[in-house]
Amino acid sequence: MLPMLKQKVTVQQGGVVHVQSSELVPGSTAEVIIIPDRGALPALKLADLIGSAAGGFVSPEEVDAFVRRERDAWLA
Repeated sequence: MLPMLKQKVTVQQGGVVHVQSSELVPGSTAEVIIIPDRGALPALKLADLIGSAAGGFVSPEEVDAFVRRERDAWLA
């Protein structure tokens, strides 16, 4: 059995990873483990995060409704 093969690759469009080596025997099987770099996470837009956290509000109307309910609860 061959020793392990380690390569740095670039993930292509659609999440495709291409590994090529002259040490690989055509028709043989191999186990592939992908460990992404920590900095390789896709960048999120701030607009995508609005309202996604616990207690977050998606729209100004939701904020107004929440404040109105809290105010009514204190007055009751």
